[in-house]
Amino acid sequence: MPTSAVPTSADFIEGSNISIGHLGIVAGAFDTLGIAEVVDRAIPKTRHHHLTHGDIVKAMVLNGLGFVERRLYLYPAFFSDIAVDRLLGDGVTVDHLNDDVLGRTLDAIAAYGPTELFNEIVAECLLASDYGTHCLHVDTTTFSVSGAYDADFDSRDMTITYGHPKDGRWDLKQFVLGMATDQHGIPLFLQTFSGNESDKKTLLTIITQLTENLQHPGKVYHIADAAFYTAENLATLGTHTFWISRVPATLNEVKDLIAADPSLQPCADDRYRYAEHMSEYAGIPQKWVIYHSAPMQEQQEKTFAKRLENDRKKAETSLRKLGAREFACEPDARIAAEKWLQEHLQFRFSSLDIRATTRKLTKKRGRPKADEPVETVYTVSAELEYNPLVVEQRRQKLGRFVLATNDRELSPDELLTNYKEQGTVERGFRFLKDPSFRVAEIYLKKPSRIQALAMIMVLCLFVYAMTEFRLRRNLQETGETVTDQTKKQTQRPTLKWVFFRFRGVRELRFRAEEAVTVIVTNMTQELWKILRLLGEEYENYYL
Repeated sequence: MPTSAVPTSADFIEGSNISIGHLGIVAGAFDTLGIAEVVDRAIPKTRHHHLTHGDIVKAMVLNGLGFVERRLYLYPAFFSDIAVDRLLGDGVTVDHLNDDVLGRTLDAIAAYGPTELFNEIVAECLLASDYGTHCLHVDTTTFSVSGAYDADFDSRDMTITYGHPKDGRWDLKQFVLGMATDQHGIPLFLQTFSGNESDKKTLLTIITQLTENLQHPGKVYHIADAAFYTAENLATLGTHTFWISRVPATLNEVKDLIAADPSLQPCADDRYRYAEHMSEYAGIPQKWVIYHSAPMQEQQEKTFAKRLENDRKKAETSLRKLGAREFACEPDARIAAEKWLQEHLQFRFSSLDIRATTRKLTKKRGRPKADEPVETVYTVSAELEYNPLVVEQRRQKLGRFVLATNDRELSPDELLTNYKEQGTVERGFRFLKDPSFRVAEIYLKKPSRIQALAMIMVLCLFVYAMTEFRLRRNLQETGETVTDQTKKQTQRPTLKWVFFRFRGVRELRFRAEEAVTVIVTNMTQELWKILRLLGEEYENYYL
């Protein structure tokens, strides 16, 4: 094992105390996955500059996964305290990493096609690994941008425009990023869309593209949220592409199924119960499974009382409007009161009075004379209270939802397990939008470059997730453990914590007897253990 001992009599070279940190792990992962080779094969350099496009993509990934409070467009400054030649190759300096080089690489990616390039990287990495996949979780998110954007000729029909922002920034234009991850959280597909594109359309596009591009020998499930579940989308996919989706609670068929209060059976996970139901929705034979989730019910219970109170306020407003109406006879008033109750089933009248009022036909003041024509009108006067039976029925339906799949052989337990992993793609989006991941702050003024940068962002997630999976798998296979944030031993560390552990690792250079010696400081036995588990390509960056 290399030593990190520092000679006390060293003649240190000024400016040689520079950081390696966790970036050696990122560089090792990039090399192991063979990303640079794929990039250079797809978009070979055409000018006589020092670095290839693959080198620049590696530099951008190092910057993106640097977890520093610096934006990507300042990435030359990011490398000012980084061991550049160690990470990017002998002879590479900060001067080689300038904005012009970055721009040329982004333009080259945009011209080739960001989605196409990412697909080729994924395909190559999948061929070289044995981790496999059987679930593809599909979702979209939005990225808000500042400034004026006009579609340019090479933007591949993506328009930066106003839409339905998921971050609440209605004042900013945006674009939509669609992504698919496997069950391990590894992104396998990306595509950008115009800012006003609907999820119903984008989710279908992603699944269709995945089916065409990802040739997997086994059964693959495409998993999406309720936005995907439309008659048009189901009919388009047919029966040959397997999918799992949550069914919108707004469908009458779902309301009827839940209202029927079917007998629920226990799942393998005792927090859930289920009942199966066969459906032909949109003409596609499929299995519906209604679930009751105890954790979801507990969460919904917290807001149930508040919703009841809000419903009561709305009902009282509606009842006052009813009370202001005048009816020609008492039966009409009672019919209106009964109709109101039918529209507000969770309430009943604690008291009901049909009041008759006699008044003159003219607007003159005073009581009507004996022979003066009059009219009698009837009004509803009522007090509300909750209908305990209906409220309890609503309460019992808390925590219920319906999942659907066109693989009718899939068991309810398998269906639930596969769908619950939908959180992997959502965690991926949170990763991309994490404040420490500053490339998420889109600043580029050309839609085509934004598309290219979006690919770099997802590529960062790809490198991160693949490395985390590799480390966890090797820990499980060897039976070894590492220390987590709580100082406990684990076989499932987060890679971000591992990165944190390497924060103090630096490179020092000193002269001794006319020779320059390079040493790596602050390495510990556990850090070397992590590198050993990851592989030789990772270790080499710290030697």
